[in-house]
Amino acid sequence: MDLSKIKELLKIVAESDVSEVEFEEDDFKVVVRKHSPTVTVQPPVYNPSFGFQTGYPPPVPQAYQFAVPQPAAPPAAAAEPYAPPPAPSAPEPETPAAAANQTTVKAPIVGTFYRRPSPDDAPFVDVGDTIKPGDVLCIIEAMKLMNEIESEVSGTIVKVLVEDGQPVEFDQDLFVVEN
Repeated sequence: MDLSKIKELLKIVAESDVSEVEFEEDDFKVVVRKHSPTVTVQPPVYNPSFGFQTGYPPPVPQAYQFAVPQPAAPPAAAAEPYAPPPAPSAPEPETPAAAANQTTVKAPIVGTFYRRPSPDDAPFVDVGDTIKPGDVLCIIEAMKLMNEIESEVSGTIVKVLVEDGQPVEFDQDLFVVEN
């Protein structure tokens, strides 16, 4: 194999998206590899005086340093007379307040709320259904795991506060149950 073929092979690899090429001719073999940048993670170090220290942020290699663009300064505007901000309105409650004989069932984890075991099935519970402790009310999917949420109270479902497929936060109200 002559040098011009090797140069041509290097040029093709450099200009393409391939990361490795093998070329074999008779008893001569050439392997060309592009190396991707490597990331090194520094394990935490224990210091008796300060506890665990990570040493983060790790130094950024010169090849990967970049400048963060700064926003341009706004143009100077004519001075406007001071106007007081509008008076704050009364905050609206996030969820309806439960009456003395009502309990709210809250999300025990963060995830996606599902009312039914599968899209073709009926919901676990609907408004008007009577429930008892241990009954499955819904599913919350977290990290591809389906977590059945069981009732801890008995009563009648008065209101469903979350739509099917909606993300929920920890301790978010899901259902209102009348005792």
